[in-house]
Amino acid sequence: MARYYDVHPENPQPRIIGQVADLIRGGGLVAYPTDSCYALGIQLGNQDGLNRIRQIRHLDDRHHFTLVCRDFAQLGQFVQISNAVFRLVKASTPGSYTFILPATREVPRRMLHPRKRTVGVRVPRHTVTQALLAELAEPLVSSTLVLPGDDEPMTQGWEIKERLDHQVDAVLDAGDCGKEPTTVIDLSGSEPEILRRGAGDMSRFE
Repeated sequence: MARYYDVHPENPQPRIIGQVADLIRGGGLVAYPTDSCYALGIQLGNQDGLNRIRQIRHLDDRHHFTLVCRDFAQLGQFVQISNAVFRLVKASTPGSYTFILPATREVPRRMLHPRKRTVGVRVPRHTVTQALLAELAEPLVSSTLVLPGDDEPMTQGWEIKERLDHQVDAVLDAGDCGKEPTTVIDLSGSEPEILRRGAGDMSRFE
């Protein structure tokens, strides 16, 4: 059964954040809130965790996993950013955007798109997510929590606990969060390409 943590959305309890971070470091898979709905998260390099996320969401090997980073500086360790792209990404973080960019060697090969060698990256605004990232001192490997057959991402911690009780190790519930997933923008080519329209202003990428 998944552990259930009720955390304050604006002043997350350090003890709870520490327990969830320890669980992630120990190979755990957690459902956690972001500023754009809930996500599934694991530690970077957790191969079993990647397989578990793929099984839960029925994903193939072309799915772009996302590195959820604490800040722009951390993001820059894991993706290659040209000068033009630098300005676009810098102006849009933190925020409800996921950027697809060429990965550096810091990113495990199994996370990469098999042909493009790209990975998703984002910097969220959510207070609880930021507290967890600060405690971990490394990115979370994440995927939006949309279950097979569902049209929308999951947004209620108690419902996630009910539906995924035997598939995740913990649910971090901070109350309501956004229902709209991030806008996904591929910046790996010569021009920005919007792959998914979601939260966030898209005008600067069009």
